[in-house]
Amino acid sequence: QVQLVESGGGLVQAGGSLRLSCAASGSIFRINAMGWYRQAPGKARELVATITSGGSTNYADSVKGRFTISRDTAKNTVYLQMSSLKPEDTAVYYCNVKQGLVYWGQGTQVTVSS
Repeated sequence: QVQLVESGGGLVQAGGSLRLSCAASGSIFRINAMGWYRQAPGKARELVATITSGGSTNYADSVKGRFTISRDTAKNTVYLQMSSLKPEDTAVYYCNVKQGLVYWGQGTQVTVSS
């Protein structure tokens, strides 16, 4: 089993920044990819950004140029630096890890006020 602990969510004004962190622990052997997804009220969960073990990144079009995903392999931690936040970025953000199986964090709320 892999456990994920997220942190860094909160309330911020439009145009502001937040940094999310997600630390993986437990039975970690070889993480293939880590990423962030989000789910706004009444909407389906959607991909925000992913990063592979080789460092390749992928972003949703809506966050390109504003969000940056990174990882610290030694710490099994993935980060999401969010800048120029918009009210439409308001959602619960979930960390995701793929190691054969897919594991999810408990989610952290990000609220952007206008």
